[in-house]
Order: sequence, then structure tokens, then C-alpha cells
Amino acid sequence: MFAAGATFLVLSCQLKNMPKYQATIQFEMNDEFMEGVPPHRTYINFLINKGIIDHYAVSMETQRAWITMNAEDKKEVEKLLKKSPLFNFWTIEIDELFVLDGQHYRLPEVNPN
Repeated sequence: MFAAGATFLVLSCQLKNMPKYQATIQFEMNDEFMEGVPPHRTYINFLINKGIIDHYAVSMETQRAWITMNAEDKKEVEKLLKKSPLFNFWTIEIDELFVLDGQHYRLPEVNPN
């Protein structure tokens, strides 16, 4: 049996009819890379505001980034990522997600007053 939040997630994905993808990105920093960060962040914010990106995380320790995206297929994910000013600094792995669950995908807890 599914919990209410899990049921909501499944229904939400079916209603959108759009799979989720996880892009794992390895990058190497240098001065040229750093110059591309501000326009890259503008582009990422644009995709977040359009609902294309759900999550964006970067580790400077490991020089890795993770982006959870809504897209029709892997080719669309790659097409969107290629538009980033930092694309030429990246090695990318894209995986279609079967399950993505967490606190943000749950219905709010009901608290009677």
C-alpha cells in the first residue's frame, strides 16, 4: 500500500506525463569556467522558474553537480544542458528516474487547531 505522499507523487507524474531525469555532472574549474558561472546561474534560474528543473545542487569539494529535470526524454535533457555557458567544461551522465521521493513531494501534514 502506498502512503498518501507517494500516491500524490505517482498521480503528479501521471498528470504531467513527463519523466524525471537526474543529470550528474563532473566539472573542472579554471578562470574561464568561473567567468561563465553568472550567466549559467541566470539560465538555471530560468529553468527552475519554468518548472523544468526541480533540484540543483553543486559540490565544490568534488567538483560535481546534480540536476533533477522534467523532460520528454534524455535528448531533451541534453539539449537543455547544452545551452549552459558551462557545458564545454562538463562530463555528463543522464539517468531516467524510476522513483523520486522526499519531503517536498508529500502532502502537507494536517494539524487540527
